[in-house]
Amino acid sequence: MLSNRELFYSFLAQTSEAPLALEIEHAEGIWLTGADGKKYLDLIAGTSVSNTGHRHPEVLKAIRTQLDRYLHLEVYGECIEAPQVKLAAKLASILPPSLSNTYLVNSGSEAVEGALKLAKRFTGRGEIVAFHNAYHGSTQGSLSVMGNDDLKVPFYPLLPGIKHITFNRADELEVITGNTAGVIIEPVQGEAGVISVTPEYVKALRNRCNETGALLIFDEVQTGFGRTGNMFAFEKYGIVPDILVLAKGLGGGMPIGAFISSMKIMQTLSRNPALGHITTFGGHPVCCAAALANLEVIINEKLAEQVEAKSALFRKMLAGHPAVKDYRSSGLMIAVELHSEKAAEETVQQCIKAGLITDWFLFNACSIRIAPPLIITENEIIYACNLLIRILDDIKQ
Repeated sequence: MLSNRELFYSFLAQTSEAPLALEIEHAEGIWLTGADGKKYLDLIAGTSVSNTGHRHPEVLKAIRTQLDRYLHLEVYGECIEAPQVKLAAKLASILPPSLSNTYLVNSGSEAVEGALKLAKRFTGRGEIVAFHNAYHGSTQGSLSVMGNDDLKVPFYPLLPGIKHITFNRADELEVITGNTAGVIIEPVQGEAGVISVTPEYVKALRNRCNETGALLIFDEVQTGFGRTGNMFAFEKYGIVPDILVLAKGLGGGMPIGAFISSMKIMQTLSRNPALGHITTFGGHPVCCAAALANLEVIINEKLAEQVEAKSALFRKMLAGHPAVKDYRSSGLMIAVELHSEKAAEETVQQCIKAGLITDWFLFNACSIRIAPPLIITENEIIYACNLLIRILDDIKQ
C-alpha cells in the first residue's frame, strides 16, 4: 500500500520541483495539524483565501444546510438558485451602484478571463493594457496580461493586442488610447512583493480611462474582502472601477470567483451572441452558500476594521530587525524583504520546521509573504513574530 506522500508524487501533477509537501490532517481557525500531529500556524491563509480562518463555523453551517437541498442543477444562469441570487444581492449591497451585476465563476483566473472578454465585447475594441510585474492567473488569457516574461515565454504565442506599462508611472498612461478596450490593474501588486498603487496615479489612470472610453478593471483577487483594511482596496482611493474581479477570500475556503460590473455593461455578454460567456460549475450552490456566510462573518465581526491595528503590530515587531532590508504592507498583505534570495528561502524553510507557514512571492524572491487569516489575534501575532524573529536572528544574510 502506497503512502499518501508516495501517491502525491506518483499520480498528482506537480506545480514545481519543490512543493511544500505537507500532509495536513485537520485545519481550524489559523492552525493546521499535520498527519503526524504537528501544528502549524498559517501565516498566509492558503494564499489570501481563508480570511475568516479555516472551517469557520458559520461557513460550515451554510455548507451543510445547502448539501441537504441540492448540488449542481444546470449550467450557470439557467435556473434560479437561491444561494447565487442571495450572494449577488449581498455583494451589490456593499458595492457602489455601478457595480451591481455579478457573474459568478470558479476561480480568479476565470474571473479575469471574463472581465477581459467583457471589456472587449462592450467597447468593440481589441487592445488590453496591463502592467509589468502584475499577476492575474495562469490560463492563456490571464497569462497574456501577466507582467513577467519568465512565466509567459514558454507558452507563446499568447493573446495579441496586449500592452504593458510601468506601475505608478503617469507618463506612460498615453499608451491608453481609443483602441484600448480595458486596463487591468491590481491596486496592490501581490506577487511583486506588495507594491501599492499611489492615490495620485490611480486617479490619473481613472481619468485617462474616462477620456479614452477604456474600461478600468480592478483585479482584487488578493486584496478583496478586508485584506487591506477596507472591504475592497479601491475604496481607499475614492474611485470606482468599471469591472471588479474577485475570488480567493470570497468563498471562505470554497472555490468561487466573480467579475462584477453594471447591468448595462454586463448585458452585452447575453446577446449577439447569447452565451457570450458560459460556465458549467460557476456559482456552484454550495460554494455560493459558503461565500454568503463568509461575507456575513467579515461584516458582522468587523474583521476589516481590525486589520490596520493588527498590521501595525506586525510592523512594530518585524520592521526594525537587522535582517529586514525593507518592509511593505497594505493591511494584512505584508512583504518582509531580506537581503538575499537565499536568506528568504532559508527563512521560509526554517519557519515550516518551527511550525510557521510563510511563503515567498513569484516576482520577488527576496521577500517573505505574510497574509494571515483576518481573525488572527494579538497574542497569535506576537507568538508568530517571536518565532520568526528567532529564525531571522540565525539566518546568514
